[in-house]
Amino acid sequence: MRKPSGRLAFALLTACMLSWAIGPGTLAAQEAKTQEPSRLEKLLAGEPPETIQDLKAMQERFRSLAAQLVPCTVGLRVGGAQGSGVIISEDGYILTAGHVSGQAGRNVTVILHDGKQVKGKTLGGDFELDAGLIKIEEKGEWSYAKMGKSKELGRGQWCICIGHPGGYRPGRSAPVRVGRILDNRTSGIRTDCVLVGGDSGGPLFDTEGRIIGINSRIGTSVRSNLHAPIDAFTKGWDRMVKGETWGGRQRQFSGPARGGPWLGVTSDPDSDNARIGKVSEKSPAAKAGIKPGDIVTRFDGKNIGNFQDLARLVREKKPGDEVEMAVIRENQTLKLKIKLEKYEGDN
Repeated sequence: MRKPSGRLAFALLTACMLSWAIGPGTLAAQEAKTQEPSRLEKLLAGEPPETIQDLKAMQERFRSLAAQLVPCTVGLRVGGAQGSGVIISEDGYILTAGHVSGQAGRNVTVILHDGKQVKGKTLGGDFELDAGLIKIEEKGEWSYAKMGKSKELGRGQWCICIGHPGGYRPGRSAPVRVGRILDNRTSGIRTDCVLVGGDSGGPLFDTEGRIIGINSRIGTSVRSNLHAPIDAFTKGWDRMVKGETWGGRQRQFSGPARGGPWLGVTSDPDSDNARIGKVSEKSPAAKAGIKPGDIVTRFDGKNIGNFQDLARLVREKKPGDEVEMAVIRENQTLKLKIKLEKYEGDN
């Protein structure tokens, strides 16, 4: 075997000395340094911004994501009520809230971001976690968003909420709201993204543009709202596709207590939001001009997502209180003054 030349031997010796000088600890430190999160990643994970440059970097990320994600967000009309959803596959599967989709086999009008309407059908849902699935029945290649994971989301992380408050409106892009995660549990994600009636079923995204939740319920404060975790969909996917529903039933408006405040309405049994089914004759609602088919979106300055919200707010009042209600009627928002009365029994 030939001995290495002097020049080659020197090179080998130099390489060995360099490797020894750097050492495994130094190499690991350099590797960790290359993997250290960028300033923007730290900000989006919850670190407070300190400079104008920080704010501009965050703003640019949110703008970029909005342009990418709004086309995936759709408006939904199910049983006369309106909600939101998000397309998650090229062949047209749509995630929404369980109280929007309801039972399997219902006809759905899916309104795309450009106003085009296509036909869909409700599939299954987990009513306990308020998760529902819809499928577009027409052929096409639809814009869609990717599903993420919700289990490891942390408090303070930034997120993006999109939906159609008040239902889809021609000429208005789906409003985008930015907020932070306040709490993350298997039963639901709580954020300070502002929700109003019609946002139900819309998507909640992380700062990479992945779906982490679905708008579910308006909280007691406008800065504390609930979202069904995306993990509920991945866990129950096969059952939903088959049209199975489980976890309870949709709640409807409960009747008033004798001597308590009385509004005089009942829910539409096929509704998904606070849609009125019947108005009692000579009731406060009838006197104020409320009609069957009206969808209540606000009551006494508070947002309404479903009849459970309306019932709760009515019970908090007293007979004789005057309140303002906002309802959607034939795609128009009306504001009506109502004076609640005492419930004396069957009226």
